[in-house]
Amino acid sequence: MDFAFDARSEALRERLLDFMDSHLHPAEQTFEGQLAALAEDGGDPWAWDSVPVLGELRAEARERGLWNLFLPGEGGAGLTNLQYAPLAEISGRSPHLAPAVMNCAAPDTGNMEVLHMFGTPAQKERWLTPLLDGEIRSSFAMTEPDVASSDATNIATSIVRDGDEYVLNGRKWWITGAMNPNARIFIVMGKTDPSAARHRQQSMILVPRDTPGLEIRRGMEVFGYDDHEHGGHAELSLTDVRVPVENLIGAEGEGFAIAQARLGPGRVHHCMRSVGIAERAIELMCARAEERVAFGRPLAEQGVIRDWIAEARVRLEQLRLLVLKTAWLMDTQGNRGAHTEIQAIKIATPHTVQWILDKAIQLHGAGGLSQDFPLANMYAGIRTLRFADGPDEVHKNALAKSELARQAGRRAARRPAR
Repeated sequence: MDFAFDARSEALRERLLDFMDSHLHPAEQTFEGQLAALAEDGGDPWAWDSVPVLGELRAEARERGLWNLFLPGEGGAGLTNLQYAPLAEISGRSPHLAPAVMNCAAPDTGNMEVLHMFGTPAQKERWLTPLLDGEIRSSFAMTEPDVASSDATNIATSIVRDGDEYVLNGRKWWITGAMNPNARIFIVMGKTDPSAARHRQQSMILVPRDTPGLEIRRGMEVFGYDDHEHGGHAELSLTDVRVPVENLIGAEGEGFAIAQARLGPGRVHHCMRSVGIAERAIELMCARAEERVAFGRPLAEQGVIRDWIAEARVRLEQLRLLVLKTAWLMDTQGNRGAHTEIQAIKIATPHTVQWILDKAIQLHGAGGLSQDFPLANMYAGIRTLRFADGPDEVHKNALAKSELARQAGRRAARRPAR
């Protein structure tokens, strides 16, 4: 068992760490300032990818070979899940900027993977190529306000064929990136055949932003944050939206399977970025503990603070190993072979990182709740991860069913033959 990263991963880690220290971290405040200035100058405040410093950072990232690292196939860096995992962790230290700078930000990553795996040549040329080049953004429209979307088979948006077109009707919400006017294409999941088997009713289809009948209704906030840096979360409606039949991704009835293929790698990406968030939180905890004095002693000498720091390190190391194991299993046994571990990291990651952020906020006092530190914003983002790609309870239920079946099989195998 070898815990070291391979040579390519290590070389990319060193390159990325240098880029983060020399270019990205120093630009974080500039990015926030330019983003705030968009509205003041009469621009669209949701067009986060149009600020000058982001373009400068992206050019530098491409020059350094730090572009599309998430994608294993054509147009990407050709990395395995295990090779990309430590790079995703590093980007998580600046979660609102680093992934976007390297063209590795959700939901674009998942959408590019869908088009890469299931798109037709024409779909790839029209939408995948500009996404890979960072020229446009995209959104993934699955969750709905009128059904329990934790069960994806509940999706009610209708996709009905009418000659050479499909007609879409329905409502979606929490659609990440949709407020950004540069999100030119939406991958919409809906039902093409409600009478089919439960997991064969759904399909996915490409809907350009300017299609008549597609309306962005409102932006949505998370704990008061509007998440401008990710293009916001939106509620949208589809009213008699017509798109050509060639916009269908895959075949009718394959939408649920495509969604599962999309979500597997995405969960590893989310989890490794979250590990990076926790690392930065621990770094901020230690710095704050050293510089602040209470009751005649630095906080770093207070027993309860040391307990938090030690516990944070232990929990984070456990989490990182579990996520790396999952990435390795995905590479060696496929997503199906890593199904249990994918569920496990989806359960463990937000719980662990949320605990660490909570202690970091507590250590910072009122400052931890403010905009002067990134902790409150990070906490809001991590709390949403307990819903994104399926709530904790769904994953726990599935994991428990799998474990019960596995243990029953083991008991049956040990029974003596009669």
